[in-house]
Amino acid sequence: MNNYFGNGSIIEQAGARVQTYMSHVYGWMTVGLVLSGLVAWYASISPQVSQLLFNDTPQGKSISGFSWFLFIAEIGLVFVLSGMINRLSGSMATTLFMIFSVVNGLSLTPIFLAYTHSSIASVFFITAGMFAALSFYGYSTKRDLTAVGRFLFMGLIGIVIASIVNIFMKSEPLMWAMTYIGVFIFAGLTAYDTQKLKNIGMNISSDDSNVFRRFVILGALTLYLDFINLFIMLLRILGDRR
Repeated sequence: MNNYFGNGSIIEQAGARVQTYMSHVYGWMTVGLVLSGLVAWYASISPQVSQLLFNDTPQGKSISGFSWFLFIAEIGLVFVLSGMINRLSGSMATTLFMIFSVVNGLSLTPIFLAYTHSSIASVFFITAGMFAALSFYGYSTKRDLTAVGRFLFMGLIGIVIASIVNIFMKSEPLMWAMTYIGVFIFAGLTAYDTQKLKNIGMNISSDDSNVFRRFVILGALTLYLDFINLFIMLLRILGDRR
């Protein structure tokens, strides 16, 4: 009987740890999304920022060197946060995540210039609904999604390579193929990453605030990337261009 109640207490404690961890993850992910959205909106209406991001050419606007710098900075920040998380303090990880959100917001500026604000809003809510459903599935399912996650990660690498190639090829059919495949990949990764973070939450304690914050930020970054990429893919399909 004591073992029964003891095991029950352990299960309850693990459940409480998961709920605490995931609530912080979703909270910081939301902060990052809001910050990116505000930055992208402001940059789209600011002539000064637009001059930094784009070059005026006879053929129209082209991506500036500063935009390429932002792209490289984004990749660098993701690698630092994901690869060096154990070496960072909680406050430093949070600061880097906020910087990443601002940088990514600047990189999203072309979306606010290319699509109507009403379609951006509608696709955002569609994405939020899909994300919530997929994340709930990943959180609640008893099925181990590890094998699915590995397959989807390989597909993600393929999309990244194809995207780099298409910068030079400028193939519209390839772009659309990557878009539809990307929706499938990031939808699956949302469920897989949620399950992975749930498992992390079972084994992490909030007693050490520094370690707890580090892994909260890592989780927030992971789900942030899933949400943003799913949003971009759906916007290409469903969005109304200006």
